[in-house]
Amino acid sequence: MKIAIYPGTFDPFTKGHEDIVRRSIKLFDKVIVGIAISENKKPFFNLLERIELTKEILLSYNNVEICGFDILLSEFAKKSNANVIIRGLRAISDFEYEGKMAGMNRYMMPDIETIFMTPSDKYQFISSSMVREISRLGGNVDNFVHKNVIHKMKIKFSQINKKLLDK
Repeated sequence: MKIAIYPGTFDPFTKGHEDIVRRSIKLFDKVIVGIAISENKKPFFNLLERIELTKEILLSYNNVEICGFDILLSEFAKKSNANVIIRGLRAISDFEYEGKMAGMNRYMMPDIETIFMTPSDKYQFISSSMVREISRLGGNVDNFVHKNVIHKMKIKFSQINKKLLDK
């Protein structure tokens, strides 16, 4: 069985991320969307929120599993019996970091390959951090994320703004 892991912070999970999942399930028997805890990035949504949002978005995909992890990606891949790690690349600038990461993972787990996938053209420019910033400033992010994500971001920004005003 060919099992792939698509890891990331997914803060939030975008239509670009979904595009990678939709295309990767045609290549593998099972795709595990591994959501990293990433506390060093100070995520907007906590791990449980990111898992729940991603599950809602990917509900209709049969051979996809969503779970969180807080260990080395290479260890997570080994525990998940994965053969492949999928990494998304939006631009050439992403490759420098991702190439180094792939090399480190190959060194630690030589039996696990890393493949790079680029999102479809219409999603090429989307990043989670840009989506958060546009949303924070009241911009329209309908073309970048699903409605459930938009709703949760509005609630979260409302809570943040309320706290700031109460000070």
